[in-house]
Amino acid sequence: MNDAVATVVVITYNDAEHVLEAVASALAQGDVVGEVVVVDDASTDDTPRVLERLEAAEARVRVVRRATNSGGCGSPRNDGIDAARHPWLVFLDSDDVLAPKAVDTLLATAARHDADVAAGLCVRRELPSGREIPWQEQLFTRESVHDGVGGRPETLWDTLSVNKLYRREFLLSRRIRFPEGAAHYEDFVFTARVYAARPRLAVTPETVYVWHVRYGTGQASISLRRDRIQNWQDRVAAHQQVLDIMRDSGDQDLLLAAQTKFLEHDLPVYLRDLPQRTPEYQDAWWRISREHVRVFEAEALRQATPAARWRTAVLLGRERNTADLPRLAALAADPPCLTPPYAGDVRRPLWDEAGSASQGADEIVLDGLADAPIALVPFHVAADVGTGRRLVLELRLADLYGRIADAGPERATVELRHRVTGMAHRFDTAWEAEPRESRWRAVVTADTSELCEGGMITTWDAWVTVTFRNGEPVTRPLRAGSGLRRLVRVGRRGQVLLLQPYATNSGCLAVRVADGLAGVRRVLAGRLARRVRR
Repeated sequence: MNDAVATVVVITYNDAEHVLEAVASALAQGDVVGEVVVVDDASTDDTPRVLERLEAAEARVRVVRRATNSGGCGSPRNDGIDAARHPWLVFLDSDDVLAPKAVDTLLATAARHDADVAAGLCVRRELPSGREIPWQEQLFTRESVHDGVGGRPETLWDTLSVNKLYRREFLLSRRIRFPEGAAHYEDFVFTARVYAARPRLAVTPETVYVWHVRYGTGQASISLRRDRIQNWQDRVAAHQQVLDIMRDSGDQDLLLAAQTKFLEHDLPVYLRDLPQRTPEYQDAWWRISREHVRVFEAEALRQATPAARWRTAVLLGRERNTADLPRLAALAADPPCLTPPYAGDVRRPLWDEAGSASQGADEIVLDGLADAPIALVPFHVAADVGTGRRLVLELRLADLYGRIADAGPERATVELRHRVTGMAHRFDTAWEAEPRESRWRAVVTADTSELCEGGMITTWDAWVTVTFRNGEPVTRPLRAGSGLRRLVRVGRRGQVLLLQPYATNSGCLAVRVADGLAGVRRVLAGRLARRVRR
């Protein structure tokens, strides 16, 4: 048997529409894929018939049919592990695809480093727009190899099972399997078991997996159903299993890293949307989160960034308070932003006025603010918007306990970034101090015609880079201020233009543009469709 051949395990359930594309991406890898095992989790749509025809037409395709639906992804993946006939394993979901040459790249990387597991970059492709967002890109900047992940604990942030190649014998000899049945976030548990087994892990910066995120189809994956409190309960339950695995492994550093990762990543993902949830959801989320986090090691909290420590301090130190939620959501943004009011002083910066004591709450000190590098100071830049033939952005940079004044902001560079292509228009200006207001002001203007794309609907996200006295630049998303209104006008040549500055769910500024009658019609048709759905 050729040691450089893999089995690709594709799992599917009621996905006749997409499974052929997934299998085709696996077959297109070439001879390095010896077989594609498709595990059908008792589909009730046309999937069995589609797979029957595929198996008859493709010699490398084998179909495993489960008699009853498992309710999750773990059991069918385990069936794939058992059915595989080749030394290496790759997992693929039926609504995603493997990148071209993905298996070849992973096998070559594993061979160069004699690795048990090889991991590559995954990109999230938003459909139908086609926008691609790298997953945990900071972990895949260069090729590297690691004997276990203890020396690189940030690896725990990569909780995906599908962007990796596994030596099958490594999984079998360590009895590493996915949780069975209707377990959600099964990837969390599986990857924790892999990491706790101390594999020789090779990493490549090449893209190997394309994760399709389909909006508006009613087919959101479990990880995107964050409006349901059960989703958070499932995520916390899975993380508790991760902590148990790390604790049982005896590796204290990995246990701490898993706890810190939860504070840095999992909590803020949900905090960003918490102000928009119902009071019942908010109360349940607060209770579940506190119960889970309150038993974390103190060292895990000390290893977290200042913003993560402050969010956790509010969670553990207060009952759920509606007034805190918008500020917590901003502090949970990426990068974090601490919005006013700023209580206390630089010697003892506080989350809010000690007036919270009237609610029986303790003071929450923003520890580490005075010493944090300016790049980690969660300062706040907002823009008031003026619209017309030109887009006018009036920037306001608020001081933060004297830290901004000490750093000395000098220049501002605003970038309007195309949401899909990443192309940017840049505008430079200087900051003007407003001492009475403890803030700085700057103004940039943009020609709206430069933002048009010939009858298309285009969205631009606004970012600002603040350059300080020492020359250090720090980039932040530009937050939305006043002046958010939709403008429709007719140009001199009869061209219709729709310009809509708006605040995203996280409070950041974006600008939607449609030019020409066709573009405006698309906007109006989309709004009508949303009203009908409601």
